[in-house]
Amino acid sequence: MPSTRPEAIRTAQPTQDGAGVKIRRINDFTGRLDPFLLLDELKASAREDYIGGFPPHPHRGFETLTYLIHGGVTHEDSMGNRGEVHAGEAQWMSAGRGVIHSEMPLLDIDGLHGFQVWINLPAARKMDPPRYRDIHAAEMVTAEGEGVTLKAIAGPWQTSTGRVEGPLARLGEDAAMADVTLQPGASLTVELDPGERLVGYVYSGSLGDGLDTARMGVWSDQTRIELASSEGARLLLLRGRPLHEPIRHHGPFVMNTDGEIRQAIADFEAGRLATPPASVA
Repeated sequence: MPSTRPEAIRTAQPTQDGAGVKIRRINDFTGRLDPFLLLDELKASAREDYIGGFPPHPHRGFETLTYLIHGGVTHEDSMGNRGEVHAGEAQWMSAGRGVIHSEMPLLDIDGLHGFQVWINLPAARKMDPPRYRDIHAAEMVTAEGEGVTLKAIAGPWQTSTGRVEGPLARLGEDAAMADVTLQPGASLTVELDPGERLVGYVYSGSLGDGLDTARMGVWSDQTRIELASSEGARLLLLRGRPLHEPIRHHGPFVMNTDGEIRQAIADFEAGRLATPPASVA
């Protein structure tokens, strides 16, 4: 059975961020990926392409989920958290009203391959206290079918492999993330609730019809989506319900109005951005 044709296909563009880290990026702050904002694939084997990492920088108004295929990173933030994750593990941070953090590659690794996804927060939660959590390999939940492996990282998934829920119960407002492997000739059916959107980023292999490595498919207004691969594929799946709210973006800040962006910049410059959390997840 062929894959359900996506409504749009996006191609990741090579760029760099942080202290010169080479990445491939897909971003959209117009709402066409809502509730998702950005997906970075960090993939580098040459030390100079990744070792500078992401020194301290601020965020406000959204969440990040970092997931590693290979290598390791350390996280430190203005809440006092310090964490370390390795291949097959993830780090989640809800910036809320403000946080300053750094993500630095471990010095004893040979290369780095992973992803960071930005998930928008609704207006009512953009000024919530910031939170952070490491998600280790032992917590991950895996479902298997004929030629299919689905690792649930966040939220619930209903697929042809059964129902499974990732260890991170809440991502954004009601989003989910999974890492899927399709062997040659295998397929996976994904069930969605009405109004949800599915995003699939292929990082190895192909799903056909132009949805190849380093490309993202977007499906909206469908409740049953078939993903199939004749040659085999690995992909990151994201599921979420669009917020349908105004998006204003400036660098590391994502808010709803221009005035809120100006306030975020002023708070950062005045040292008011990174307030202590009321509680930490």
